[in-house]
Amino acid sequence: MKLPKLKKSEGPQYIVSLDIGTEFVKALIGEVVNKTSEKTGKTIQYVKIIGTGKKRQRLSDMANGAVTDIAGVVDNCDAALRKAEQEAGVVAKEAILGIAGELVKGGTSSVSYRRTKPEVRIDMAELQDIIGRIQKQALDTVRKQLRWETGSDEMEVKLVNAAVVDVKIDGYRVTNPIGFQGKDVTIQVFNAFAPMVHLGALQTIASDLDLNCINIAAEPFAVAKSVGADDSTEFSAIFIDIGGGTSDIAVVNNGGVQGTQMFAIGGRSFTKRIASTLGVSFDEAEAIKLKYSADDLDEKRHKAVAEALKSDIEVWLSGIELGLAEFDQLDHLPPRILLCGGGSALPEIKKALTSGDWYKSSAFARKPTIDFVRPEDVNRVRDSTGKLNSPQDITPMGLANLGLDIIGSQTLGENILQRLSRTLSV
Repeated sequence: MKLPKLKKSEGPQYIVSLDIGTEFVKALIGEVVNKTSEKTGKTIQYVKIIGTGKKRQRLSDMANGAVTDIAGVVDNCDAALRKAEQEAGVVAKEAILGIAGELVKGGTSSVSYRRTKPEVRIDMAELQDIIGRIQKQALDTVRKQLRWETGSDEMEVKLVNAAVVDVKIDGYRVTNPIGFQGKDVTIQVFNAFAPMVHLGALQTIASDLDLNCINIAAEPFAVAKSVGADDSTEFSAIFIDIGGGTSDIAVVNNGGVQGTQMFAIGGRSFTKRIASTLGVSFDEAEAIKLKYSADDLDEKRHKAVAEALKSDIEVWLSGIELGLAEFDQLDHLPPRILLCGGGSALPEIKKALTSGDWYKSSAFARKPTIDFVRPEDVNRVRDSTGKLNSPQDITPMGLANLGLDIIGSQTLGENILQRLSRTLSV
């Protein structure tokens, strides 16, 4: 996917983060800020959120994280953007969009090779060549997987995100392999792929909104990359983002995204169950669900909702177990689970993960701790509006953080692997 190159500007730089979810479109407008510390002299860079907007999607606009009505989604995005623009007082054009859905696949591939001339220093050309081979192998694997899942040989897929996870030279881990000598090299690269039909729909939406699409990012990848210390090689966690149409899993191990998994159970599934059991409309059921999450129902109605959700929560937990089983390349799963997304507010979600011994069927060394990602946990994104205060705000904030790597990193020095990761998919 070839994306347009950014033009350097002497004035303020702005970025649009557009999270096109099954239930809501969420738009953020942020200003790229460069701030130099008086003590250290180092320049830090972050996105200051100056405008927010949100618009509910119709049931026919999206299905399981994928666009089903482009015109309807464009209208919703336009409404959310207008709200954000009005609050920000500016119209921003450089945009990063999120993509999700069951057919978005992400995983880490590893290759080891022996260099014929170990005394020759590694250069960028050599590094890019081996990474290109890794990505070709990963693409072939994803194509076979999607053909098996969909029963179609026609589906085209494209790379949407890539990141260098780990590099070892003669068993020694390095953060910047350029200039090193050595014989045995091992490289791990995370790649996320999505069907062209989904990517094409998002590109059309961006075009219809007159936005310059600087990147389309797999949403669980964006969330996973936005939390934890920058450049940390020790941070490990499992992220579970429960949206309206899907639940997205991302596993981070020793600072690197190991892979992502998605399945089609989210907040909308729970709302439909409440509507069916209680005999009310979808909109009424949604209102009841929100009150239930806020512990604002009478005892009788609270008990009825809890009973209605019981079986679906069990199915959801089975989906989590199946998703985590895909990470069999890890000796042990990180013993920390971080929740986000609007659906994570449902009390049954955390309860299902904290009670029982479900984790024993997965590769956990011990029972994992369960917590929520807070907006203040998102790296390099600062909210000046005071409106980003819930788990559902994490994904658009994560997209803004990822967009900063593209729109703002030209003026700052950065690690060679960060720079390479940033350019792999654009």
